[in-house]
Amino acid sequence: MPNSPPPDDLLILLTDVARLVRTLADRRARAHGMTRAQWMILARLRRHDGLTQRELAELLEVEPITVGRLVDRLAARGMIERRADPADRRCWRLHLRPEAAPALAEIDAARRAFDAAATRGLPEAQRAAAMAALLAMKTNLLAGAESDAAGAAA
Repeated sequence: MPNSPPPDDLLILLTDVARLVRTLADRRARAHGMTRAQWMILARLRRHDGLTQRELAELLEVEPITVGRLVDRLAARGMIERRADPADRRCWRLHLRPEAAPALAEIDAARRAFDAAATRGLPEAQRAAAMAALLAMKTNLLAGAESDAAGAAA
């Protein structure tokens, strides 16, 4: 296959799989009049309700202005609301509204479909091993990033 990475190039393969999932999510979100970025905001707020736009931007690894525009659109649709932070009047906290429930249900359905498609034919032991390996890689990379940051600050 011309687009296949060498069989020993794990990082390229991981990148390819992530790109395919993003492409599928983009299509599915567009079919529902939304963007994958908007879906990511809704999914993150479900896990961490009450984030500030800055905190959300850090989680999504985008600029705060980008999150601001996306939040504006979601707020206009009634899915998110900004509430004043009781401890800091300069800050606004983001909260999901009940109107986000149908979009969150679609996000959940899409995640189940992507998972089923990606792991079709994999025995549960292989799936569990892949999850464990990916979690270990994430831990290793995060630890490396923290030590790099500590070294740069010294």
